Amino acid sequence: MRQDLSHILRWIEPGSRVLDLGCASGEFLQTLRDQRQVRGTGIEIDQDNINAAIGRGLDIIEQDMDKGLGNFPDQSFDTVVLAHALQAVHYPDRVLEEMLRIGRQCIVTFPNFGHWKCRLYLGARGRMPVSKFMPYTWYNTPNIHFCTVRDFEALCRERGIRILARDVVGNTEREPLLANAWPNLFATTAIYHITR
Repeated sequence: MRQDLSHILRWIEPGSRVLDLGCASGEFLQTLRDQRQVRGTGIEIDQDNINAAIGRGLDIIEQDMDKGLGNFPDQSFDTVVLAHALQAVHYPDRVLEEMLRIGRQCIVTFPNFGHWKCRLYLGARGRMPVSKFMPYTWYNTPNIHFCTVRDFEALCRERGIRILARDVVGNTEREPLLANAWPNLFATTAIYHITR
């Protein structure tokens, strides 16, 4: 399981109702169901991922988050999760607003494009970074909104979103210490627990 997903398990109450936006093949939802006994629903747009998630016995809805989540009533979930998909939607601010409308609490994770290696790569080579962590070139990346820790926190302040907790993931064993002290520079992945 990806590091960001293992970090957020502790924020999800056993037996709660969880909506996983961009659930991919459903691996995380299956973990939540099996380890936390959650009642989970996934949203996914890719047909191969939908088929894989259904094969895991999960409740999946084929839906494009960018077209809204109006089919879900207010406060219909305890937790809404958006893991490594914020940067891939066309309207991240709208998706966040919808998440906060339909969930009592939300969890968002995203790659931190302010990481020092991204900055160094761009500064030294003059090209968009390509790495093991971000293996796409500028023209074929699913990432359309490059966000940093500071960008996300500024959006939260502007929109009145309350940050309950922040966690970060670094590349090496010593980087988490640096990432907690200077998250915008050393966090490869930012993890937020938010609410209204």
